[in-house]
Amino acid sequence: MSGMRFTITKRMALPCIGRTGVIQTPHGDIRTPAFIAVGTKATVKALTPEQIGATGVQAILSNTYHLYLEPGERIVAAAGGLSKFSGWGGPTMTDSGGFQVFSLGSAYKRGVTKVARDPLPELVEESGNSNRLARVDEDGVEFISSKDGSIHRFTPERSMEIQHVIGADILVAFDECTSPQDPRAYQEKALERTHRWALRSLQKHQELGGEQALYGVVQGGKYQDLREYSARTLAGYEFDGFAIGGSFTKEDIGTAVRWVNNILPEDRPRHLLGIGEPVDLFLGIENGVDTFDCVAPTRQGRTGALYTRSGRINIRNARFVSEFVPIDAECDCYTCRRFTRAYLAHLFRSEEMLAATLASIHNLRFVVRLVDTIRERIETGGYEEFRDAFLARYYSYSSA
Repeated sequence: MSGMRFTITKRMALPCIGRTGVIQTPHGDIRTPAFIAVGTKATVKALTPEQIGATGVQAILSNTYHLYLEPGERIVAAAGGLSKFSGWGGPTMTDSGGFQVFSLGSAYKRGVTKVARDPLPELVEESGNSNRLARVDEDGVEFISSKDGSIHRFTPERSMEIQHVIGADILVAFDECTSPQDPRAYQEKALERTHRWALRSLQKHQELGGEQALYGVVQGGKYQDLREYSARTLAGYEFDGFAIGGSFTKEDIGTAVRWVNNILPEDRPRHLLGIGEPVDLFLGIENGVDTFDCVAPTRQGRTGALYTRSGRINIRNARFVSEFVPIDAECDCYTCRRFTRAYLAHLFRSEEMLAATLASIHNLRFVVRLVDTIRERIETGGYEEFRDAFLARYYSYSSA
């Protein structure tokens, strides 16, 4: 039996189906809704665990595929597991390697993202990119390492073995993440394979035992019937929670999430994989998502794209060189309390390492605080007013 427990504390009024709650894990509680920081290689780039904690982050998600390649799951285990190895004492989560099926497969060197705008041109071929570094068959996926060209094979069983050894609190079943440009026929084929892999992952997870929780992954692309079919199928399995993955069109994220969460069991948490744009956080929460993860806040921060209540700015722009004010006067993060836009502009223009750290602290705090405020407004009232005011102000201006 897993060491995770989920309790719902407050439900939103209909037509919203969102809720607040608490996920209890062996390494601490996660108050939901919550934004989970991405620490792909057991590190949130440029930040120490203490800096991460100061932003209000409650949990970190790491990547099974990358930790398997380097340093290797046995090294992580020898250190005492992911939390001890990384110096992060709080709750942890690992994805399965399923996203790399997409990023190193059909999306590799194509400029395709998992979230796109309609209408989408379909890929002509099912698997025609000869340069791809991931090749799927019924049993699993063959990966070619981008580091040294070595070949590695992931199956549902192997992904579970690696994740158990890495030792995160919450694991994710191995799945095939498709491209939004894959034809419907391939979406159907991949979905059936994902369901078979889900069952194999669950069986191996139960065989390995322990306190770790396992989430099944709902797929189905942009198609309502496939998404609902996937939710019904996985709801019949003994997963501790559910992740919502795969490809979406930008306009349909909230709708697609609702299709799924109207079906998934209410008493188990739901995680939206790889989504972190402010409007999508509101849409996800209103439609029943409990946790999110996304690299966007820190990845964009490292390039100089910084979040403010009035929209995203590019701190490299000339106008900020002599602005001796915080990035966002309403932000309570360490960066905004100590430094100015002019200083950040200087750091980025000078290519100083500190730029990435200070920008990441700010962006991460901005998103975490946004989700924390949403949770508070759901519990105490005034959610709709907060949502409408925030979105009107944030999307009225952007200089990025």
